[in-house]
Amino acid sequence: MQPTATVLVYSDDSNTREQVRLAAGRRPAPDVPLVEFVECATPQAVLRELDKGGIDVCVLDGEAVPMGGMGVCRQIKDEVFNCPPVLLLMGRPQDAWLATWSRADAAVTLPVDPVEFASSLASLLRQRRLVGA
Repeated sequence: MQPTATVLVYSDDSNTREQVRLAAGRRPAPDVPLVEFVECATPQAVLRELDKGGIDVCVLDGEAVPMGGMGVCRQIKDEVFNCPPVLLLMGRPQDAWLATWSRADAAVTLPVDPVEFASSLASLLRQRRLVGA
């Protein structure tokens, strides 16, 4: 059986969560596992899912309300042991410095560009696999 990777997607906007799912597809690259998505609409749900374990990559919406993905990223990097890599969705390219402040492992801009997003997600999945091996 083919192993799968679990990707947590945090956004208060269901359309953004759908963009992420569609951009990644079932497998963002041929050399990474199939992906399953766990969707979260609140920061509390993100923390609950991370506490359960089994998340390989987090995709966080920097434009989410009431707490943006940048703040959530910084919090989980401080509080979650062995925090999975984070792919941050930013509203504008000029916010790249905020992505660095939040300690995100990668960042892409909204709206989601499928090629750029799938490439970034696949890269983080590869890194996670190497670290976990």
